[in-house]
Amino acid sequence: MCGIYGITERNEKIIKSIIKKCSHRGPDGSDVFVRDNITLGHNLLSITSKPNEGKQPWVSESGNVLVYNGEIFNYNDLVDTYKDKFFPKTTCDTELLSWLFDNISYEKVISTLIDSMHSIAWYNNSNNELILSRDHAGIKPLYFAFIKSGIIFCSEIKGLLSYVEDSNKIDRHSLACTSLLGVNVLRQTIFKGIYKVLPGETIVYNIDQKKIKQSFRSFVKPLSNKKFNVDDFLENTSLAIENSTIGMRKFGVFLSGGIDSSVVAYELSKTLKKISSFTNIMDPNEIIDGEDHNSDANIADKFSKVLNLNHKKVKITPNIISEYWNDTIKFMEEPRYNWNLPMYYYTNKFLSENKIVVTMSGDMGDELYGGYTNYFRIKNIIDKPKTWDDFIRLWMRKFASPIKLNVDFNYDDLHEILKESLPEEIWNPDDLANSAMALDCITVVSEDFFTRNDKFGMAFSMEGRFPLASKKYMEYCLSINSDYKFGTHSEQLKLPVKIAYKETLPDYILNKEKTGWSVPIIVWLNQFQNIRDKYINTCSKEDGISEILSNENYTGNPKRMIITWMLRTWAQEYKMYL
Repeated sequence: MCGIYGITERNEKIIKSIIKKCSHRGPDGSDVFVRDNITLGHNLLSITSKPNEGKQPWVSESGNVLVYNGEIFNYNDLVDTYKDKFFPKTTCDTELLSWLFDNISYEKVISTLIDSMHSIAWYNNSNNELILSRDHAGIKPLYFAFIKSGIIFCSEIKGLLSYVEDSNKIDRHSLACTSLLGVNVLRQTIFKGIYKVLPGETIVYNIDQKKIKQSFRSFVKPLSNKKFNVDDFLENTSLAIENSTIGMRKFGVFLSGGIDSSVVAYELSKTLKKISSFTNIMDPNEIIDGEDHNSDANIADKFSKVLNLNHKKVKITPNIISEYWNDTIKFMEEPRYNWNLPMYYYTNKFLSENKIVVTMSGDMGDELYGGYTNYFRIKNIIDKPKTWDDFIRLWMRKFASPIKLNVDFNYDDLHEILKESLPEEIWNPDDLANSAMALDCITVVSEDFFTRNDKFGMAFSMEGRFPLASKKYMEYCLSINSDYKFGTHSEQLKLPVKIAYKETLPDYILNKEKTGWSVPIIVWLNQFQNIRDKYINTCSKEDGISEILSNENYTGNPKRMIITWMLRTWAQEYKMYL
């Protein structure tokens, strides 16, 4: 995991400044490449090779230049495929990727050859073009903005803020999307003038003409053309997780007590000698409406003993939520409707203090196996959508709108924007449930789970991996028709993994009622003075967003109150205004 940066002008000073600001992304080295019309920079976190072997920017034999953040999980297969042409001097996948770009079209490399998580910037010297690319599921982030000299890009938004005019103004469409969906899935970020390379997107920028020459997207489509087979499922799952273990650094697993992280931990225990696992426990614990907030932690602890893992409990307290509240929201960069963010941030800090460099989790399992009742409902809906527009409206219905804004913008307005920016190829009218899963993979999962992991992990110089999100494994899972993923009622979910692992995982995991891995913050807000004081202090300050927040957000609904608190903290931390 690394940080990549660049600007289409000779400006070593700016890129070195960004490298310094984002130094947490790569403590193992940094460097800059400079020419008259381009400057590229890189922070290195060395995972698969020695630091001196993976140094970037990487200048190829053809004079092209690569800065790259990520991992190629089919590295060994590709080295074997091209063994008569590619003769590696290192074990670093950057060398392979640079060679592939030099000798094979970047379209084929990105769309067909590599199974990776990545953000890539490749300077094509002969055409004077800059290619920016993000992996198939948007696991690794990449941001850019248009400036007078052309374009500037960075792995984090904070690196661009000083160089993009009016970036401390709030983009109203992004704010509305966040308000209505809880996450911003649009191209534009909430910082005016700063954009995302979308999941699976590759942009070709002509430096001479100062414009985007072309773009294309490579993502996984829900083909739904296969039956479920136990042996195939076990083989594909085991291989995907085994391929994710490349590298020489210490691994740690987020063990939640749920099926997906348990499958990842189980398969890793067959490949790695000694694994460290981590789970959160709430102190004090609360039982609300019959839900024990430590039930998942208790199951994770029990299963870790079965696998003989080096298991540690990460205690989450009201003091931790209060102490890390502002840092959490600042590192997240864009606001999210998730009050568990301080827990995730502190957990990454804890892992780093335990010398973990590569983290593993089971994220995206629910979206591939059919783990939410919403997918079951979509599959069995009577009034089925007949067009892409109708499907987007159906997909939007699952989102609650906890924040009320005093702006004239609603779901119909957002629908008009989304239907243009979301790829229609993701829709399979013959399998609505798989279509919803595939769409979630490149929207909510990408912009919430993956982005959160990248920002919090990299805050402590750790690389996050998601074995279930590899391209090949996603293709396999979304080729299984959703008829095989559900039973006859809404409690019969995720049948492929439950059937395949019924002889391996214990019943207390496979048959556990689905619960949230959550901080009981609503109760804590009422019980602990330090949290109440922080909330009152934040919401009593004037900021650039309070004028359009409805008064409804501060009374009645405690969830809405807490998310409003997060939104105002964000506006104050970044000094944002409308």
